[in-house]
Amino acid sequence: MGSPASGFLKQNNVMLLRFFMILVLSCIPRRTNLCSNHFFDTPKIPPHSDSSSLVLSLKTLTLDGYFNFENLEHAAKDFGNTYHYLPIAVLHPKSVSDISSTIKHILDMGSAPKLTVAARGRGHSLQGQAQAYQGVVINMESLERPSMYVITGEVPYVDVSGGELWINILHETLKYGLSPKSWTDYLHLTVGGTLSNAGISGQAFRHGPQINNVYQLEVVTGRGEVITCSDKKNADLFYGVLGGLGQFGIITRARISLGPADKMVKWIRVLYSEFSTFSNDQEHLISSENSFDYIEGFVIINRTGLLNNWRSSFNPKDPIQASQFSSDGKILYCLEMAKYFNPEETDSLNQNIEKLLSELNYIPSTLFLSKVSYVEFLNRVHTSEMKLRSKGLWEVPHPWLNLLIPKSRIFDFAQEVFGNIVKDNSNGPILIYPVNKAKWNNRTSMVTPEEDIIYLVAFLSSALPSSTGTDGLEHIMTQNQRILDFCAKAQLGAKQYLPHYSSQNEWQDHFGPQWETFVQRKSAYDPLAILAPGQRIFQQAISIS
Repeated sequence: MGSPASGFLKQNNVMLLRFFMILVLSCIPRRTNLCSNHFFDTPKIPPHSDSSSLVLSLKTLTLDGYFNFENLEHAAKDFGNTYHYLPIAVLHPKSVSDISSTIKHILDMGSAPKLTVAARGRGHSLQGQAQAYQGVVINMESLERPSMYVITGEVPYVDVSGGELWINILHETLKYGLSPKSWTDYLHLTVGGTLSNAGISGQAFRHGPQINNVYQLEVVTGRGEVITCSDKKNADLFYGVLGGLGQFGIITRARISLGPADKMVKWIRVLYSEFSTFSNDQEHLISSENSFDYIEGFVIINRTGLLNNWRSSFNPKDPIQASQFSSDGKILYCLEMAKYFNPEETDSLNQNIEKLLSELNYIPSTLFLSKVSYVEFLNRVHTSEMKLRSKGLWEVPHPWLNLLIPKSRIFDFAQEVFGNIVKDNSNGPILIYPVNKAKWNNRTSMVTPEEDIIYLVAFLSSALPSSTGTDGLEHIMTQNQRILDFCAKAQLGAKQYLPHYSSQNEWQDHFGPQWETFVQRKSAYDPLAILAPGQRIFQQAISIS
């Protein structure tokens, strides 16, 4: 990765590296049993024996915001709803100095046990990554947010708080005819949360993930230092924090690249019965200079009446042909595309779309189209969320599994997983789409397979808490493990996105050649392993200074 510190490690022998790692690292806590119906599990590590004195110590801090020490259950819950670790306090910061002062205070407390700190946005983590057992959770949405600062011109950008929601950024930047270029499918997430992972959606084939579209960050490190960083200033921290899983610093402000925003979207869906035809068309589209603005796909297993379900939001190009379509119980693959446009461009847009569609090999009777506003399209998942909330189906366990698969092995993956392991996807969508690796900056902490084209495959399951059947947590978790076991046995070269592992050896395998740099950055910016304990990569370290 070329950082000065990684060069330092390379200049020392293997024994020195091992000694350094033994001092700084230790095995992560044992995995909580997810295949149970107990949804308030706690880690198998002892609580702080002097938690009352730790609370008293935190109460001595003078802050612009405040601590909360009671009714903390909300901070021990996330979207995954399978891990629940109670902190001893929640910080509601008003200023960045509140965060810095808290971390410095923890560092100054002296001998172990030390508190850990987790930054929490909307709590959309899946496996407790934004939780801190017997530690401090920072409510990033409490951070006082100055007005978003939009700069227009040749290189437009917006300065935003790390606790700001992407949906709010969209609404603000649209006032200037601009918007961020790369998105996640769900916009009610904080900037700091998605930039700590990657931020991937159907625009990533063209613009890369969200972490590729950031000019500058303000970060509070595990030393309590407030540092502004970019690719030209404090670059090692900048690239380390992007995709760094919160291990090196808490993002308190970000400067995000913007581009022109159109007002409308033509939204298109087509079906395929053969995976190879489906994937070839996806790869063709993401490699074309003139293509759609958004390209995703999903797998459809044992779904009847699918096209009729689409009719509430989409119109068939040929209603008669569409009414005669039958899936015959086959696995189907949906290619989902979108083209952004302004109303005055409708004629040229339709011609362009006709040309693009003529190059594809989908089932003709399954062409469905819709025209929606730009905001409506980007905020489409929130609409589904509201429907699920009204039915009480949002606050349930979400044992999601997200994988990155190299192009050369995607057919093998599809054949085994969709053909033999996943028999029913009624538990949630299965997304699958390719992205161009050339659009990803390899200096960030994000890890991907080593090929030019990689596929995101996301199993977005929801479990019913009381069920012991195929829609229960145990069944879904077992199925996820079978998929992971197959990937390992077949040596597909897959990587987890939003990764979760039960041993440090697995984390080391995940990062591969980047592990050495990751360890070095941890020692440089969070030497006592205070930050993001819920990732379970490092335990608190012994000071070596």
